[in-house]
Amino acid sequence: MGVGGSFWDLLKPYARHEGAGYLRGRRVAVDLSFWVVSHSTAIRARSPHAREPHLRTLFFRTLSLFCKMGAFPVFVVDGEPSPLKSQVRAARFFRASGMDLAALPSTEAEANVDSPVKRRNALFTRYVEECVELLEYLGMPVLRANGEGEALCAQLNNEGHVDACITSDSDAFLFGAKTVIKVLRSNCKEPFECYNMAEIESGLGLKRKQMVAMALLVGSDHDLHGVSGFGAETALQFVRLFNEDNILDKFYEIGKGVYPFVEGFNMPHIDDLPSPSTKSLPRVRSPHCSHCGHPGTKKSHSKDGCNFCLVDSLENCVEKPAGFICECPSCDKARDLKEQKKHENWQIKVCKRIAMEKKFPNEEIIKLYLSDNNFDKERGVPLLRWNKPDVEALVDFLSFKQNWEPSYIRQRMLHMLSTIYLREMASSSSKPVLLYDQYEFHSIQRIKIRYGLPYYLVKWKRAMRSMTSNGLPGKQTELKGNNDEVVVLDEDDEAVLLDEEEEDEATISQSTELLDEPDVPQVLTDDKSCFLLTDEDIELVNAAFPDEAQRFQEEKVHIGCFLQMI
Repeated sequence: MGVGGSFWDLLKPYARHEGAGYLRGRRVAVDLSFWVVSHSTAIRARSPHAREPHLRTLFFRTLSLFCKMGAFPVFVVDGEPSPLKSQVRAARFFRASGMDLAALPSTEAEANVDSPVKRRNALFTRYVEECVELLEYLGMPVLRANGEGEALCAQLNNEGHVDACITSDSDAFLFGAKTVIKVLRSNCKEPFECYNMAEIESGLGLKRKQMVAMALLVGSDHDLHGVSGFGAETALQFVRLFNEDNILDKFYEIGKGVYPFVEGFNMPHIDDLPSPSTKSLPRVRSPHCSHCGHPGTKKSHSKDGCNFCLVDSLENCVEKPAGFICECPSCDKARDLKEQKKHENWQIKVCKRIAMEKKFPNEEIIKLYLSDNNFDKERGVPLLRWNKPDVEALVDFLSFKQNWEPSYIRQRMLHMLSTIYLREMASSSSKPVLLYDQYEFHSIQRIKIRYGLPYYLVKWKRAMRSMTSNGLPGKQTELKGNNDEVVVLDEDDEAVLLDEEEEDEATISQSTELLDEPDVPQVLTDDKSCFLLTDEDIELVNAAFPDEAQRFQEEKVHIGCFLQMI
């Protein structure tokens, strides 16, 4: 959630819609708890009997984010939540369950007693730890926050360690985030929403501390209710009266009953203010004719005529129409003063409402949002390193947790392995010999368009008598080929085709329901040769195999010229 009062609706006009290529080469901090909750819920809605949906979604989304979008994800895990947030979580759980909020534990000691809230938190903690184990097998960096996960995501973004945050919690901006991606559907052709703090500042006129002030008024993850009577629009109108530097100081004054100085109208104490209805406006409007509505009295018009009606006597003075508004200077000034007074009365009314709140503003909430102590400073800046995946450990883990066949897991890991291989070829002085210790780069087949972006269709050839990096023969690997056949590559380089019915039916049925499942590589066999076809990033292939890429481009030009000739 983040900030209450439909805060996201205020920000929506300033969202940029970006495509899949926006994240290529960028580091992004992912709020893991957000993924576990939202995407597990989505999968269960589509498939109520899904097995361990949090692991399934995380596996495929991570592959898509890393390979298809070309991003470098950093996953952030929540630490110990603040007592305020724990209380709010419990209140939301009770409310969603239809339970009486009067039964809500009021102290931390009461909350530690066995309860539905504690059991639910224990289950969620288990889900998160399983996700962390999966991510470590995938070689992804995982950081543990001291408190809120989105707070550490925001700090990493603010300090330049990552380029954006992926979270649906709008209070990431209050924690200091500069770029937030709210909804990311990695297997969807539709662009995703990306919010930039600079554009929000320019459009709404809100900076970080002003957003914190809004959260104090409308409520947040640390205060469920906020100040009574405040919605997002009212809070926005009020916080705009103050600048970024002094808004929180002014809130402390209002909380003590001291009205802040506004345009020369200084009231020392809220209790000394008169009721808005008892203070009359100064008389600034000159007399107006009751017949035509113009300046001057009816008597003067009957004697001297009306300068505005341009007649000599009242007999011909134009009768004012319904809804007539005089535009003379005295009427304009009176209207301006009335509007100013109305605005001042509104300010007084709002300040009185705020001053009625106990312990406003909540200093603990302010410190939470403005703190930069979201990771262990003694260990220094978090080390972000993307390691090679442990494929065999991953196969064992997912075979047990998801009941997937090893061939199914290895097949879906190939695109990640090819992406890592190409990155190493492009940047490392010591070049890897073979992809997955079995396949060598063969050629670029063509350019294809996926999700509105161009990719190379790359052909990989299985090396004859392939050896592992340790000099050992390549292990037997099973991959699903065309027409859902299973290709078993044995150590004698023979491709044996197994009938589709021999594959586990549960695996097939599961694979058709997965969200964000990546495109699988095609498997081609020709006599004793075996080939893979994968979609790869054009810039990455150009950097990894510049000669082959140049040859492909030259062949494209020659073919184009030949077609023009005929």
